[in-house]
Amino acid sequence: MGSKYTKRYTEEFKRDAIALVDSSGKTVTAVARELGISSESLRGWYRQAKADRGGGQGGELTSAEREELRRLRKENREQQQTIEVLKKATAFFVKENDR
Repeated sequence: MGSKYTKRYTEEFKRDAIALVDSSGKTVTAVARELGISSESLRGWYRQAKADRGGGQGGELTSAEREELRRLRKENREQQQTIEVLKKATAFFVKENDR
């Protein structure tokens, strides 16, 4: 069971940790142990950096693609809410017009 507080790392720290994995020839686990961070966190950062460089597994999204997907999903949610409001307003005015 993890801590209820998630530790946040700066982008610079993540870049440096990834560069250390690339340059040292050590495993992700060994570098994570040296830095005192979770090996799963470093592994995720490394995998994402690799995808951003075009070396990821098939189907992996780059950071830019992830951000665009997040933005489009938010926009879609907002548009769905607008459509629901307009449907209710239309029903209300049709009902009022029939009186």
